[in-house]
Amino acid sequence: MTAGRLIRTLSRSGFALVLLVILLLLNVWLNPARFAPGAWGTLIGLAAPLIGAALASTPAILSGRGGIDVSIGPLMGFVNAIIIAALIGGLGLSDPWIVIPVAILMGAAIGLFNGVLASYVRIQPIVATLGTYLILTGLTVTIVPAPIGTIPDWLRTFSQGFSFVPPLAIFLIWLGIRQLPYYDQLMATGSDDRAAFTAGVNVPVVRLLSYVLTGIFGGIASLSLSALIGSADPNVGGNYTLLAISATALGGVSLAGGRGGLIGAAIGAIDIFLLQSALTFFNVSTFVLQVAYGAVLVIAVSSTALQERFFARTGK
Repeated sequence: MTAGRLIRTLSRSGFALVLLVILLLLNVWLNPARFAPGAWGTLIGLAAPLIGAALASTPAILSGRGGIDVSIGPLMGFVNAIIIAALIGGLGLSDPWIVIPVAILMGAAIGLFNGVLASYVRIQPIVATLGTYLILTGLTVTIVPAPIGTIPDWLRTFSQGFSFVPPLAIFLIWLGIRQLPYYDQLMATGSDDRAAFTAGVNVPVVRLLSYVLTGIFGGIASLSLSALIGSADPNVGGNYTLLAISATALGGVSLAGGRGGLIGAAIGAIDIFLLQSALTFFNVSTFVLQVAYGAVLVIAVSSTALQERFFARTGK
């Protein structure tokens, strides 16, 4: 990423960056032991599933046409159930060289399914992925009616000292994609798919691949989720869907497509995690947390819309 692109990315995440500083200082003041350097590995492990879910949501959103993938949370929960209950528990295959590729391939397959529905069948993305949401939720509960299983030691490290590995892997994949012509085609498609098509971009393929990327990133994020909960749990995956979308919006990713990036989505996810941590310190109810998440989403979308108007007027 060039310095100019990095500055533009951070400028679109201005509100999220300010909020990040405020919430970080507040959390350090409220609970200095939890945020001490020695606890960072565990702290990142707690935040990693949400960060991963936000990163996973971003490619589909960038592709435009209302590409909000609401199946990210259930995808993470479904992959968690398969690798823990079936692969590790049922078949006894716990080697990372087996588990990690299976998680990624499952995510890619689900993303491909969503991409075909959104790009070729031309179902509205939120409707298509809502159908996938319901299918995956039902399958997960069928496979794992209640929390079961345990995880191998190597996977457990993804919630401790090596908790940064899954989010970092997503960033490295994205960094490689940014060097390809596909990245510019993706952003062009998200900004104006008709203009991109006129310019010779294969819009359906570009959009399809964005959903495949979303699925791959979701598969990687499921490893962080599995490491955090230490079992197969049918009830936790769905909780990340709306939080992930809120995080991307908060980080300056335009829900209309074509603007933003993974850095902003990660900042937004960290903001939501820090907000959750601060409110939990005061033992607020789940209802208050939901109100706070809703307020953050409204403020984030409004802030992004105002920034887009500003950039449109200034020609940036």
